[in-house]
Amino acid sequence: MGILTGLLTLPLAPVRGVGMIAEVLAEDAQRELAAINSPQRALAELEAARAAGELSEEEFAEREAELIELVLAERG
Repeated sequence: MGILTGLLTLPLAPVRGVGMIAEVLAEDAQRELAAINSPQRALAELEAARAAGELSEEEFAEREAELIELVLAERG
């Protein structure tokens, strides 16, 4: 970028900075949302519900099989 271009676009620098910050925040939010909705986390929560007695063994086995299929599909 030449010196003239730099001087002419200087007033836009804050706008570009805000845009870059917004991109970083959006990427971080997407990563967090993916972690929250991950099948691995759902399996852990399912195990905790079974340990607490909130699910029968049959319900647990059914949901566990569904989640394991999701994990395998995600990796394959």
